[in-house]
Amino acid sequence: MSTTIDKISSPPCMKTTDYTDPVIHIDPTLCTGCRRCAEVCPVDAIEGLPGEPQTINADRCVICGQCVQICSVYASDWAGSSPQESAARRLERIQERDMPADIREPLFAAYYSYNLNKVSDMMTKPGQFRIVQCAPAIRVSLAEEFGMPFGTLTPGKMAAALRRLGFDRVYDTNFGADVTIMEEGTELIRRVTEGGPLPMFTSCCPAWVRFAEIEYPDLLDHLSSCKSPMQMLGALIKSYGAQLDEVEPANIYSVAIMPCTCKQFECDRPEMESDGYRDVDEVLTTRELAYWIKQSGIDFANLPDEEFDSPLGQYSGAGSIFGVTGGVMEAAIRTGYELLTNEKLPKLQLDFVRGEEGIRVAEVQVGKLQLKVAVVAGLQHAYQLLDRVQAGECDYHFIEVMGCPAGCISGGGQPKIMLEKQRIEAYRARKSSIYGHDAARQVRKSHENPHIIKLYDEFLGEPLGHVSHHLLHTTFQQRGPGKQSRSSTISIKGDTDYSIH
Repeated sequence: MSTTIDKISSPPCMKTTDYTDPVIHIDPTLCTGCRRCAEVCPVDAIEGLPGEPQTINADRCVICGQCVQICSVYASDWAGSSPQESAARRLERIQERDMPADIREPLFAAYYSYNLNKVSDMMTKPGQFRIVQCAPAIRVSLAEEFGMPFGTLTPGKMAAALRRLGFDRVYDTNFGADVTIMEEGTELIRRVTEGGPLPMFTSCCPAWVRFAEIEYPDLLDHLSSCKSPMQMLGALIKSYGAQLDEVEPANIYSVAIMPCTCKQFECDRPEMESDGYRDVDEVLTTRELAYWIKQSGIDFANLPDEEFDSPLGQYSGAGSIFGVTGGVMEAAIRTGYELLTNEKLPKLQLDFVRGEEGIRVAEVQVGKLQLKVAVVAGLQHAYQLLDRVQAGECDYHFIEVMGCPAGCISGGGQPKIMLEKQRIEAYRARKSSIYGHDAARQVRKSHENPHIIKLYDEFLGEPLGHVSHHLLHTTFQQRGPGKQSRSSTISIKGDTDYSIH
């Protein structure tokens, strides 16, 4: 079914911002005003006339980085300069952006703030215990930066590279995803059995959370109170992990490698700390990790495959599919079904939440409950569902929302796709690798991950218990006046009853 929503005019721009670094930037000396960035912005945050340099309304921007991915304008104003002048101007731009000095790629008009120099400087500080975690979408895209085909799966080489960069522990955000399922799934069951509020929305995607805080602040109590997998693992690294390694949390330097340009904003949120320690100290994108590996002279293609460290690097297949749209929902149903029914889920591949449509909906029989679910891929598709929730007309129990069009595999910090005709090919290859990685795992359900079972036995106690609530859950805050204006053309897959017996 296809639906079109009429376009409404935008309100005046707000000129102030509630955070120091807007993260996403457009260089006015390079921007030609082609407005391709405006076409992919889900929240109309790109402002300017055609043919003139564009600006970003930082208070409306959700920092998804899709404008950075689509921008194809680079350094054309240097064409008439001498080689010396061109080199000097390029170096000036690199320094302004705090990019690695030896970077060889074109400098595009749209870019995001870089943290690599800050992290590499901190890595030389003595007395630190250096820990890194990697999101599920990194292992299916990092190799593209080294000339390998789209979707090449390299978790072992990535772990090996990170050890050679100096990290003492290499953990996996997939473990945090497994913890998220335990907490979020239990929260959903509690809301369904104790009266809501429903529908419950996922809270893994920081761009989606920021979108809700700006556009629909009256619905924030519908968001799961769970921190994202990155923040959950960060909190566990400086508590449970610190105990296991007998390291003072104050001496841990915790870095996350993410496909997402909004993760640094999430990491910097004041509420993302526990017992006085930041959950995560710094975030690098996939591209920044590739810069770092190249800068260090590491031969990535010929690295041996190495394992992630235990226990916080051991994950189920359910944790790995968080990197694609529908993955959180599928992982949640795998666990929720078995916790509610005390029966084995007969089929682990849940095709009704997989796909490429903007919205996918389904009804799933889980014991005596007819569970109604929806998956939203891309924020431009969220408005219709949220309007229905506001009007009290939406009877879904659980809704997954991811800010980027194919989920985290298409994040703003992923390898830049230079030829537009290759974009769909790249996304499908990355997605296929993620699902293949899940299928190859011996354990494919979060609640069956033995390291998750041990974590709750030894440290957390129970999902939504006192320790979990303290470390792994958070609150959200209003950041705007509420819904402003939007247009959307959406496609919906579903409206079908599914039985997974």
